[in-house]
Amino acid sequence: MQASQPRLASLDVFRGGTIAAMILVNNQIVEHPFEPLGHAEWHGWTFTDLVFPSFVWIVGVALTLSLAKRVARGDDKGKLLLHVLKRAALIFLIGLALNGFPAFDLSKIRIPGVLQRIGLCYLFASAIFLYFGTIGRIVWTAGLLAVYWVLMTAVPVPGCGAGSFSVDCNFARWIDGMVLTGHMWSRSKVWDPEGLISTLPAICNTMLGIFAGQILAAKRPSPTEKIAWLFFAGNLLMLAGLILSAWMPVNKQLWTVSYALLTAGIAYVVFACCYWMVDLQGWQRWKAPFVIFGVNAMAMFVVSGMFGRLMSLIKIGGTGIGRVLWTNVYSQLGPPAVGSLFYGLTHVALCFLVAWLMWRKGWILRV
Repeated sequence: MQASQPRLASLDVFRGGTIAAMILVNNQIVEHPFEPLGHAEWHGWTFTDLVFPSFVWIVGVALTLSLAKRVARGDDKGKLLLHVLKRAALIFLIGLALNGFPAFDLSKIRIPGVLQRIGLCYLFASAIFLYFGTIGRIVWTAGLLAVYWVLMTAVPVPGCGAGSFSVDCNFARWIDGMVLTGHMWSRSKVWDPEGLISTLPAICNTMLGIFAGQILAAKRPSPTEKIAWLFFAGNLLMLAGLILSAWMPVNKQLWTVSYALLTAGIAYVVFACCYWMVDLQGWQRWKAPFVIFGVNAMAMFVVSGMFGRLMSLIKIGGTGIGRVLWTNVYSQLGPPAVGSLFYGLTHVALCFLVAWLMWRKGWILRV
């Protein structure tokens, strides 16, 4: 359907760039990834480790711009929360469907996932936004980070005690192992990067996006001053994350407090640049591909997931078409990592074609 209200172009640009990056990094050849697009093996971070938290942060900005207008015109908060709950549940279920496709074996299906975490972050952050003012939101954000910190550092885990952040033994892994056994990430099987405990600081990334949305929605200060505030907040958060990493390492798989603050800070700074270029300076020529991706980011995530699965399900001579293309085309383009990069870029191009067709038709998928 057509959008019913003007959209913040810079947010669509940032969202579009983020979803394009997500498609690219998710569709590398597993055994031959292009090194700059790989995740940190455990502690530390790379460009790829910024993608998911940026998307979660964007959710906070977008929900603020949407819900603030409805609250201001007097819409019932209970009805708004019910709408949010239905939307979050739908996002969660779409994630489950992607995890289960095509077999849908409920005894083995992975319960956590990217969309599932986005749905939970959207739900809890929206509830906090609707029923608490700015001070309350700050308290909730700090409180969730503090609870995570205490759980990860003070609660003893059988076999390694308290405060361990190793891949083999930590509080988050212990809880996931007790609650999600048989329903976790297929590559690890015994822990999940989108597990239960690590969702707590992920919600805080959404909350920090809400604070950015409040800056943007305010009548004052001026747009230029808003950019200054976004830059200031972003650098402050990055500094806090780096300082705290001395006690709790930056780790995407555990979504540590230092990781949450650092990635939210980077999102502030990158978005501030987008806001300055697109909405203040009016740079238009380069933004179209990002906007086309951005207005249908959720649809593109689903389409990308389906493409990836179909590449292994559609077979030629008993071999998945993705593997056939790799062997006969992409692996011939140069070093394996380069072929993997072009394989991922092909997925981005295919998804962009779908996004462009939807954009030409004026279709915006609203979940």
